[in-house]
Amino acid sequence: MFEGHDPYLVALSVVIAILGGYTGFGLAARIRGTPGVSHRVLLAGAAGFLAVGIWTMHFIGMLAAPIPADTVYLVLPTIISFLICALVVGISLFFVSIGEPSLRRVISSAILLGVGIASMHYVGMHGLSGNFTMEHDDSMVLLSVLVAIVAAYGGLRAFLARQDGIRLIASSIAFGVAVSGMHYTAMFGGHFVPLSGEGHHHGVSGLAASQQILSIVVAVLCFVIAAGFLLSLVPEPRRRGARDSAGETGALAPETDAAAVDVVSPQRDHAGPAAPRIVSAPLGGLGQPQRPAPVARLPLEGADGTHFIDTANVRSVRADAHYTRVHDGTRERMCPWSISEAEAQLDPSLFVRVHRSHIVAIPHVSFVRKEGDGAVIELDGPSPHRVPVSRAKIAELKARLGLARPHA
Repeated sequence: MFEGHDPYLVALSVVIAILGGYTGFGLAARIRGTPGVSHRVLLAGAAGFLAVGIWTMHFIGMLAAPIPADTVYLVLPTIISFLICALVVGISLFFVSIGEPSLRRVISSAILLGVGIASMHYVGMHGLSGNFTMEHDDSMVLLSVLVAIVAAYGGLRAFLARQDGIRLIASSIAFGVAVSGMHYTAMFGGHFVPLSGEGHHHGVSGLAASQQILSIVVAVLCFVIAAGFLLSLVPEPRRRGARDSAGETGALAPETDAAAVDVVSPQRDHAGPAAPRIVSAPLGGLGQPQRPAPVARLPLEGADGTHFIDTANVRSVRADAHYTRVHDGTRERMCPWSISEAEAQLDPSLFVRVHRSHIVAIPHVSFVRKEGDGAVIELDGPSPHRVPVSRAKIAELKARLGLARPHA
């Protein structure tokens, strides 16, 4: 049955699956940093775009297939197939977005999602009605379910990974190709068998839609997915521009004057209720501010409350709007502090701000390399990750790593 597919519609179905995956996982990657109502809105949006992408890809693939000309689509099974897809996607994302997802939970969610995607496909196939019946090869059915589970696992791993452009694009492409592979694997194992007898026609029971109507619905959903994809490319507005400018100035200024670094401005007041206030005290008769004692732990926000991590386990801190992301060598989690607040609270003998958006733990630096005008360093851990270094910070970083003598 795979022969005779329209190659342009096949290519479109793969592209739509990729765009839906990019938009959905792009929203899902922001869930952990947005508590409350925004968390639920992002979860619903991510599940919606992923479900629409998977469902639309399926029916574009159906339009591409050489199905009998008199085929109509029963509305009820078609709607149920979408609801199944949306439900299992939402449940899977919910399970991996609460608490700390273990490998067992991720695998269980992937199995649920994969079986749900396969169920959506076969329920949708059941919605085809005409003078034929559908037969499926058992081996191809099992293979299509396996492909769907693998696709779901890869997608959920992408959701749990750090959100950056290249990895998100690569994960979306892999997800789109895998979901499309599941569909066309199942189609390869399906066969239209004409009903015997010239006058014997399989009656249509229930509300049905023609291929023309389905084409219009699919076209509208393609527009929705494309619009969501384009909106996801628009950068978020840079709020609190004054604070960002102050953070950048602090990152580029030399740190030889410790007093200048220790001064705390009122701009850190937005860090949130979990962030303690910083009070500077004079040093004897010198009249210079003194840095408060470094904190031993950092607060991390989770769906079930606030957790704490020892600073000894922190590899890097990355600015994310007016919050930060703390990497522990395995993954990133949201911290309610701003990047300036984190810089002021961490031990300056162990941590250094190498970029306006990045702070790193010097003891965990395992690799450094010149790159363009700046540099890049790698932090150790079960999942090593790299951090950019601004040109203004290269000399200081080399001195802290023992690669060059600090300037007098």
